[in-house]
Amino acid sequence: MKLNSLHLKLILIIIYLVIISVGLYFLFSVIDIKDLMSYEFIRSNRDIIFKYKSENFLFLNIIFFIFSVLWILFLGFVFPLLIFSGFVFGKWWGTLIAVVAVSIGATLLYMLANFFLQDLIKEKLVPKFYKLKKLFDKNDIFYYGVFRFIGGGGVPFMIQNILPSLFDMPVKNYFIATFAGCLPSMFVSVALGSGIEAVIDKNEKLSFLVVLSSPEIYIPIIAFISILFAAFLIRKLYFKH
Repeated sequence: MKLNSLHLKLILIIIYLVIISVGLYFLFSVIDIKDLMSYEFIRSNRDIIFKYKSENFLFLNIIFFIFSVLWILFLGFVFPLLIFSGFVFGKWWGTLIAVVAVSIGATLLYMLANFFLQDLIKEKLVPKFYKLKKLFDKNDIFYYGVFRFIGGGGVPFMIQNILPSLFDMPVKNYFIATFAGCLPSMFVSVALGSGIEAVIDKNEKLSFLVVLSSPEIYIPIIAFISILFAAFLIRKLYFKH
């Protein structure tokens, strides 16, 4: 029996979903995400992580980069990656490696969606995002970059990644807009992770008073609130319809 293009795409989509399901099953059966992201877990394992980092810096960078790309490709949400990146690599290098990895992962997901699901995406999403499509058609890099900056206006990150399939956005433009649009908010999140490391380095417990007295923590929080406010204004300006 000869498979046509549609059947082949459906088979590959099913394989993709099975891989995600199996991966999530093993991930959550082995790791408790709540404990993994807790302050006490990070604090108690800080010395182990940093010892490994000092002995295997290049390898840790490579592993984190590959893991981040795959994480975005299969799971989609980014906050845990950004906190970990800031905690381990610091706010500057942590931001660079995280934003590049996230942008590549998102771009790969977009390319897969564009190849396998473009017709379905257009059928299901064009009626809902028609006005947005008209806006992106004017200047895809600028408007999609702004769209990324404002957090997709409440659109889930996974949907943000595949939305440009509606208007056939070139891959290069997609990567540039994703990188530039995500950079500010990701820098703030990475800086927050770096701030947590600074608090641990002072041997302090994370509390409301520590947050108020630690510029490494409260400055990123203030910056994040400022970005939310700017995103609100920009959304009103460019996406008011």
